[in-house]
Amino acid sequence: MEIKELTCIGCPMGCQLTVTLENGEVTEVKGNTCQKGDIYARKEVTNPTRIVTSTVRITGGDKERVCVKTASDIPKDKIFEVMKDIDAAVVAAPAHIGDVLVKDVAGTGVDVIATRNVEKV
Repeated sequence: MEIKELTCIGCPMGCQLTVTLENGEVTEVKGNTCQKGDIYARKEVTNPTRIVTSTVRITGGDKERVCVKTASDIPKDKIFEVMKDIDAAVVAAPAHIGDVLVKDVAGTGVDVIATRNVEKV
């Protein structure tokens, strides 16, 4: 039996969670005050994922960089590979919220999208 302690990020409450695992399977989650805590705990200890936010260089725009994020969560162990691809990316203006700026980042199947408008100058 293995016990993991987590702070839930599913809602603003920040519940202190205790997760019990047996043979890599979650058998119990304690400390959550809502269902989001149970869902978060089970996912975090078996398959942690994250949304990555950053910026991408942009040429010919009214700003030097455009804010971006992954369109959905990616495996936590891929964050550094994702950031390497984002850091290497350079796009041409214009860029608008929701535009795909990096397709299939780091082979995750997830796109990187703009979260701010940058107009062409």
